Amino acid sequence: GRNNREDDAAASRLPPFPLFVPYGFSDPLLQNFSKYRLNPYSFANRHTIVLMQTSQNRATRTFMDYESISQAMDGICALYERKLKELNPAIREITYDISDLYNFIDGLADMSALVYDHSIQAYLPYDRQWIKQKTLQHLKKLASQR
Repeated sequence: GRNNREDDAAASRLPPFPLFVPYGFSDPLLQNFSKYRLNPYSFANRHTIVLMQTSQNRATRTFMDYESISQAMDGICALYERKLKELNPAIREITYDISDLYNFIDGLADMSALVYDHSIQAYLPYDRQWIKQKTLQHLKKLASQR
């Protein structure tokens, strides 16, 4: 395996990347993403940061980061599945369709994604509609693999 110290040194030599933050997520906390250093060995994937706010309370803002768009869509589905399990603890196998997932995404106060674009060395913002499109594509792909 690679030496972590060498990886850290390589990553620290990378310049800070410019960052586009979606409307509504311009807090100083989220501006810190511009300091994010990518692992130089992971350029094949598009690093994805999912920003979300579960209610009108700004304290519910959070983010999750993933190595790829596909992993991010997996993460969003897993988040919804966890919520379903919390709401239905007695049911062992819960099924849902895409409209249920869309309702969950639409029910959040805010959700957007920042996806790293290697060609411009910056994160590009994507909205809730894009996330819904990508989750549908992702679930279709998973269903075709079964």
